[in-house]
Amino acid sequence: MKLLRYGPRGQEKPGLLDAEGRIRDLSGTLDDIAGDALTPAGLARLRGIDPASLPLVQGTPRLGPCVGRVGKFVCIGLNYADHAAESGMPVPKEPVVFMKPTSCIVGPDDDVEIPRGSEKADWEVELGVVIGAPAKYVSEEDALKHVAGYCIVNDVSERAFQLEGTGQWVKGKSHDTFGPVGPWLVTADEVEDPQALDMWLEVDGKRYQNGSTRTMVYGVKHLVSYLSRFMSLQPGDIISTGTPPGVGMGQKPPVFLRAGQSMKLGVQGLGVQTQKTVSA
Repeated sequence: MKLLRYGPRGQEKPGLLDAEGRIRDLSGTLDDIAGDALTPAGLARLRGIDPASLPLVQGTPRLGPCVGRVGKFVCIGLNYADHAAESGMPVPKEPVVFMKPTSCIVGPDDDVEIPRGSEKADWEVELGVVIGAPAKYVSEEDALKHVAGYCIVNDVSERAFQLEGTGQWVKGKSHDTFGPVGPWLVTADEVEDPQALDMWLEVDGKRYQNGSTRTMVYGVKHLVSYLSRFMSLQPGDIISTGTPPGVGMGQKPPVFLRAGQSMKLGVQGLGVQTQKTVSA
């Protein structure tokens, strides 16, 4: 299934994408793509519904973040060896973990703000992992049983805020709109291998990132198991698993975002995001 949320910001309704690529309304069945709806039992209930029996949504409504009421937005840094190299940093001996606030989450095609005082706003296409079953001290062998599905995340960053001054990553990762998520949550049963997905990102039509989840240092199984040692993972939590090379900071010379540009990015089988940059 491809689950989604559509409508004005803060008023999104749950929906799904049918086999013809049309949006079907799920609001008569559940209140949101969130919480219990993402558990194995909740997803099994949704799979039992004939999409043709659901109301067809007319037009092309705005798509919101594909998951609602996200409790934790956990991110992994330097998880592609070639990206670590372009950043001038060593490959980490264990996953680098940081958090983005849920207040930065927006829809896949919403505008991205360039913060006031920004000098080095940057892009990062990433595979997002959405938790379905609660996870605490889970083994790698069982880790994928706790995954509801996958989505695209653009881990927008401001490198000066992140790495200069006091050098706290959270400051460069947290601005409103720095977490586009979606367009869809593709349930895990439709993703044969999360470690075999091509991914890409363009700015103003120029391709900067071309990568694959094959080259992750730490794969999805390891990350879910690893994180569950330090925090319980709950339905609807998002893990953003790192970015391949090609970020603006790694260009020679570096290239950074400014207001008035466009980003387009995708992950194989998970759809495409398109954002315009605007001044905050």
